[in-house]
Amino acid sequence: MSTTLCQMMGFILSTLGFAGCIAATGLDTWSTQDLYDNPVTSVFQYEGLWRSCVKQSSGFTECRPYYTILGLPAMLQAVRALMIVGIVLGVIGLLVSIFALKCIRISNMDDSAKAKMTLTSGIMFIVSGICAIAGVSVFANMLVTNFWMSTANMYSGVGGMVQTVQTRYTFGSALFVGWIAGSLTVIGGIIMCIACRGLAPEETHYKAVSYNASGHNVAYRTGGYKPSTIYESKTKSKNEDEAQSHPSKYDYV
Repeated sequence: MSTTLCQMMGFILSTLGFAGCIAATGLDTWSTQDLYDNPVTSVFQYEGLWRSCVKQSSGFTECRPYYTILGLPAMLQAVRALMIVGIVLGVIGLLVSIFALKCIRISNMDDSAKAKMTLTSGIMFIVSGICAIAGVSVFANMLVTNFWMSTANMYSGVGGMVQTVQTRYTFGSALFVGWIAGSLTVIGGIIMCIACRGLAPEETHYKAVSYNASGHNVAYRTGGYKPSTIYESKTKSKNEDEAQSHPSKYDYV
């Protein structure tokens, strides 16, 4: 698989997952009324992160936002924070990944810069998807706990008879959208991190080779070349002149 195709695939998956995270955050069907014990009802209730809605059998739907912040459960506020952090990181990762695409050319941006930007956007998408999955999982855990507590209260009478009637909530469609969207975002981020290795230029190392061509048998040796200084050249020529001006006694033999 080519680097450009891998990068584009990661970008598309991350973008789809990021859009799904935004859609899941804005949906009102995080929890829906459980109709197991009462399948025929004139009122259907469902709740989201930002408001609760009531749908009547006539088709009229009325939604009421949560006007308070401090009065909400701590788990709901934590889920809100996780989803918002995931969306913010996804926006930053999306902007960075657009400029990091290999098919988009910018004036003086080389491949190494695009590789770093691709890696950065991939990490941001991974963290964004993890935040979305964590937020949806926390909300699902809260639903399961409340469901079984409500069931225990409903059948807490003598002999298992129903004593109180409480509204129980189960998983809504927004939870499944959030799980799928978070998974797509994480997978896209991983693919972009893998594509980063193909964009980075390979480093090459060259070794200097010095040789002496004065004789018939040329010997090569690896290593750095050490140039001679002017002082060494003058000293060498001076020693040769002194040797010629002061001949030894063996020169006359």
